Amino acid sequence: MTIARLRRWASTVAFLALGAHGSVGLAADAAPRVVKVLVITMFPPEAQPFVDAFALDEKIPVPGLSPDHPELRCNADDVCLVIAGMGHANVAASTLAVTLDPRFDFRRSYVLIAGIAGIDPAQGTLGTAAWARWLVDVGIAHEIDAREMPAHWRSGYYGILTQGPGEKPKLEYHTEVARVDEALLQAALALSRDATLADDPKARAYRSRYREAAARAAPHVTQCDTLGGDTWWHGHRLGAHARAWTKLMTDGQGRYCTTQQEDNATYNALERAAAAGRVDLKRLAVLRTGSNFDRPHPGQSAHASLIASTTGATGGFGIATKNLAHVGGLLVRDIVARWPLWREGVPAH
Repeated sequence: MTIARLRRWASTVAFLALGAHGSVGLAADAAPRVVKVLVITMFPPEAQPFVDAFALDEKIPVPGLSPDHPELRCNADDVCLVIAGMGHANVAASTLAVTLDPRFDFRRSYVLIAGIAGIDPAQGTLGTAAWARWLVDVGIAHEIDAREMPAHWRSGYYGILTQGPGEKPKLEYHTEVARVDEALLQAALALSRDATLADDPKARAYRSRYREAAARAAPHVTQCDTLGGDTWWHGHRLGAHARAWTKLMTDGQGRYCTTQQEDNATYNALERAAAAGRVDLKRLAVLRTGSNFDRPHPGQSAHASLIASTTGATGGFGIATKNLAHVGGLLVRDIVARWPLWREGVPAH
């Protein structure tokens, strides 16, 4: 055997040992750690309020996570958090890496996706916390530049292998739309409906420029649905498409509310893990908080609105990250406090 082949053989043995035992040095007969709640965030400002509130001080490196955030953060109550990275590709890879790690038992774990988002001013405001029922992917579509689309079309986006806008496509990708468990959704709403949410004078001033009552109101907890795609779109026309696309893909049942990049990809990774017997998809909750509006206020251009959203001029970023833990934390705390009940399924509230 050549030196090169010997090295490849040694690497393969080490990799197989890692897959069998979870990490180098872990005893072969060690029982997997039962996790009560897994919180999935996308980047550090979303994670830090949970790390602080739940003392997630234990750091466990997990092969396959982002090199920027290679560790699972856990506490003594078996609440864990992963920073999965932003965008479809990152969250899918990170979610699978965690859920397939044999050192952990996620079969009865509750999974909370917690992230900030853009928000429709007709549905909420800066800091509003929205629990989703429907997860809709807006990126799987045909696109014709608006300057070249037929004159009678309202949007250049339409379903894959359809003839034009308004025709629902066949769900051949199997990631286009998903619905979370209703019992868990209602439990999350019941636990958090009266939560005290963070607000900010800068955000109050900014939202006062909008005409919609929901946009001008104080942050609150609500139920409305989320739309995912890796393009950071913005404006009234694309906002109208978002509303129509959500209705189309949910057969009229969904109500567009928040826009983000990741949730359908995270769901798909969890679905793969569920098929492997690693997680229970009925134990997934999705929470998004409004850090910016998805379209401009009167007198503002779409570009100026987008720049305000990405530079922090709206005042919504800080309160959106805080409200993830204020609202999502109520669900996490109840699961931990009443684990004997939650372990068997969503208890009656």
